[in-house]
Amino acid sequence: MGFTDKTLQCSDCGATFTFTAEEQEFHASRGYTNEPKRCPACREAKRAQYNSSGGYRSSRQMYPAVCVECGKDCEVPFEPREGRPVYCSECYNKMKSGSQQ
Repeated sequence: MGFTDKTLQCSDCGATFTFTAEEQEFHASRGYTNEPKRCPACREAKRAQYNSSGGYRSSRQMYPAVCVECGKDCEVPFEPREGRPVYCSECYNKMKSGSQQ
């Protein structure tokens, strides 16, 4: 199937944008049947809005903690409990990669 660039109009801002042949080929390879209805700028703004309002990447409650390995102050996405070690991301990653070797 031969694809050619198409000019589409954004449903949000009304601007015209190009739906390139390469993008069309990618959409077809993924099985998508609908053309995009938003320009790239509006798509990105919509993603950012969705994510900041409780979407997939919503902000988490973070808790202050002190790393038991290096003593550095850090924040973790869970409430630290007595008797449970807490590691900063650097020490955690070192520990994690060391155990896989």
